[in-house]
Amino acid sequence: MLLADLAMQSIVAIAVHLFFIVIAFYGLQSVRLEQVFKKGHVFQVQIMMILLSLVIGTTAGNFFLQLMNWSSQLQYLF
Repeated sequence: MLLADLAMQSIVAIAVHLFFIVIAFYGLQSVRLEQVFKKGHVFQVQIMMILLSLVIGTTAGNFFLQLMNWSSQLQYLF
């Protein structure tokens, strides 16, 4: 594998993860997490939103990247 290919894969992986993290954060804004936390703990709710966005976005990004990898390896089946 060439270094240029490795660099391109890294750029794509970073972009995909950032995209899914932003999508997860946007989606989580519709959930009322403040009802789960005690009143007046706004900072903790914001931290949980960020952490949940990271977890969901990274998981979705990994799934998407693995799916792309697996689909590119289908050519070796035939």
